[in-house]
Amino acid sequence: MRVKKQKRHRKVVRFFSACFGFREPFKVLCDGTFVHHLLLHRLTPADDALSRLLGGRALLSTTRCIIGELKSLGESHYESLAAAQQLITARCDHERRVSAMACIESVIGEGNSEHYFVATQDADIRKKFREVPGIPVIYGLRNSLFIEQPSAPQREYVKSTEEKRLHASESEFRKLLKRELKDGLANDSGNEVLEEAPLTRKISTAKKMLGVAEMSKFKRKKAKGPNPLSCKKKKRKDDSLVQKNEDGQAGGAKKRKRIRKRKRTRKDGKLGEPGS
Repeated sequence: MRVKKQKRHRKVVRFFSACFGFREPFKVLCDGTFVHHLLLHRLTPADDALSRLLGGRALLSTTRCIIGELKSLGESHYESLAAAQQLITARCDHERRVSAMACIESVIGEGNSEHYFVATQDADIRKKFREVPGIPVIYGLRNSLFIEQPSAPQREYVKSTEEKRLHASESEFRKLLKRELKDGLANDSGNEVLEEAPLTRKISTAKKMLGVAEMSKFKRKKAKGPNPLSCKKKKRKDDSLVQKNEDGQAGGAKKRKRIRKRKRTRKDGKLGEPGS
């Protein structure tokens, strides 16, 4: 069970590394609830626990607003406050303390350019960042840590960006077409055709010249015939006629009977010829 969970987490880390550019050392932005959970369930040292989870070195950080929020909770979170003050403090430009969710949003920004993992126990924060592409979420359950699987919006975003990357836009094809015409790679006849043709035809010819596919073509699996090794071979007509003729000849020919001559015995017990 532990091996399966570890493989699942490694798969999520590979997804965000390949699609969004996450690299080691991984940056983890922790809020007060997550720090308190680590101390409550004795998941210490925290950087080692998160390094095992992510499969690489992890750097834990927090913000001034989160530290101020822990201060306001009183003596019950004194240990959590002391632990949070030992973490790296990420820069937030808030003069007055704001909520943890607002502070994390401002630090991450629109595209998560710093490639932060968000570690929290708050269900609202987890739900919000689940819909945003490029922001993986870490949470704890008793004495275990988990990474949330990529959500459907995140997968759709990756799919759309890959399609845009594979297929160039019309403006890019115009630039490529102009470059091709300037370099003189096209023939004179081809140039005349391209000048007279409309823009869409120019783009299609440029695609053919550059060897770029217009749309991604997938081969559909067609229904195949039966396995020839499992089928009974068909008999030829000539073979069947020959077999019938052989059977007919065999039936028509009569077997020759051998006639055995019996030797008669005389009354005196001597053998003799049948005619005597």
